Amino acid sequence: MPAEAIFTLVIGAVIIAAAALALSRTIIHLANTSKTLSALDGGVQVIVDKTATVPSTVASVNASLAPVRAFADTI
Repeated sequence: MPAEAIFTLVIGAVIIAAAALALSRTIIHLANTSKTLSALDGGVQVIVDKTATVPSTVASVNASLAPVRAFADTI
């Protein structure tokens, strides 16, 4: 086999190895990002649960403030 063919095969192997390394690093970064987003999604759900409106409480507060509103309407 000529030296040029061996050189071409070696260069090709180096390029393929570099691409494989880059792809494996990308896979690792994507896996870490997925874990972070899962944790973030859980945290956002907790915030949603804690800040959800409570319709029964709002109705109760509105009922308690009815006399105040009636007074303010007379002014």
